[in-house]
Amino acid sequence: MAVINGWRPGAPARIRAADWAGAAVLFVLSVVAASIEPHKHEFLLRWPAVLVAAVGCGALVRRRHHPFGVLVVTVACGVAFQLLGVRDSPLVVSPVLVAVYNVAVRTDRRTAWTSAAVSASVLASTAAMFTPQTWLEPDTVAMVAWTALPAAIGDGVRSRRAYVVAVEERAEHAEHTREQEARQRVAAERVRIARELHDIVAHHIALINAQAGVAVHLVDQRPEQILTALEDIRDTSRSALDELRVTVGLLRQSDDPVAPRDPMPGLAQVPALLASFERAGLAVSHNRCGEAEPLDPAVDLAAYRIVQESLTNVRKHAGADHARLYLHYHQERLTITVEDDGSAGPHRPDPGAGHGLIGMRERAATIGGRLYAGPRPEGGFTVTAELPLRPGRPGPAQDRRDGHDDSCTACR
Repeated sequence: MAVINGWRPGAPARIRAADWAGAAVLFVLSVVAASIEPHKHEFLLRWPAVLVAAVGCGALVRRRHHPFGVLVVTVACGVAFQLLGVRDSPLVVSPVLVAVYNVAVRTDRRTAWTSAAVSASVLASTAAMFTPQTWLEPDTVAMVAWTALPAAIGDGVRSRRAYVVAVEERAEHAEHTREQEARQRVAAERVRIARELHDIVAHHIALINAQAGVAVHLVDQRPEQILTALEDIRDTSRSALDELRVTVGLLRQSDDPVAPRDPMPGLAQVPALLASFERAGLAVSHNRCGEAEPLDPAVDLAAYRIVQESLTNVRKHAGADHARLYLHYHQERLTITVEDDGSAGPHRPDPGAGHGLIGMRERAATIGGRLYAGPRPEGGFTVTAELPLRPGRPGPAQDRRDGHDDSCTACR
């Protein structure tokens, strides 16, 4: 590509030598063509013609730096040839043809054809004024045609170069875009896995902590039930390990052993989830409105994690022993509401902060839904999530800033 587009870095000497060699070849051809008498079949060397050829061909060495100046000099030399009585031929005016080609390669199409037309007009006009020829003589018509040819070739070469440059730029842009998209996908996947790990660890550790507190209490009050508390801790730990195994399995490479095939949790596991909270001392009443519909796996997982994280926050921060869960199936969306009557004091997370709340909002936004969390006017805290039944569907028409869905009143 560097050869097509012009100078090659590190080779100025070779290019300069090639320019002088080309100019020398054109000089010899011009002198030979100007020295041949076509009618007498003689070779007559005329020194004025040699001087004019030297000037025209020598100017071509600077054609890359001064394309229009070189064109003017070569056309002037072509006029001088005609004034000397030299018969027009492609070899005699070859410097003009090279200069026209150079202008066409280095400028736009309009400039190229304008330069070719002006050059041909000057040469043809000179031939008509200072020789017995007319505008319709074959030599004059041939001169115009020969001048147009390098303009057409140069314009084609320039267009080809511009096309190749554009293709290279598009390829570079596409490569850069692919790398950027790959980095964004990697970052999004890291955030997703971090969110999964946070939900799993925070939930189960909170339950284990609560169950351990119950076990400590039972040691003094009812030691006969200590075994049940320890079994609850064992089951919760096992559940945490199972979910961690499934999540970490997503990080396996293609050449690793077969990853776990356990299904990701969804709303079908909500009863077991509520039972685990009940063993930890948090009773949760579960109400459902509307006809339950099968959810997309991404929506099902997001709904489960939002319920899990919301109840975990109730257990950790609210100081309440009871919470309420409402699931309302609309025609195109699912509304999840978790509320409690606990404390909203300094230990309660700010509605706009905390990894748990941020993670829940990100989960809802990822599938096209939204989530609101904040204190209730009558006391306590509420989390409301509105999720589309299928990812990508439009979200709810408006943001319910009170954290409730009015159509779910019958569930309460």
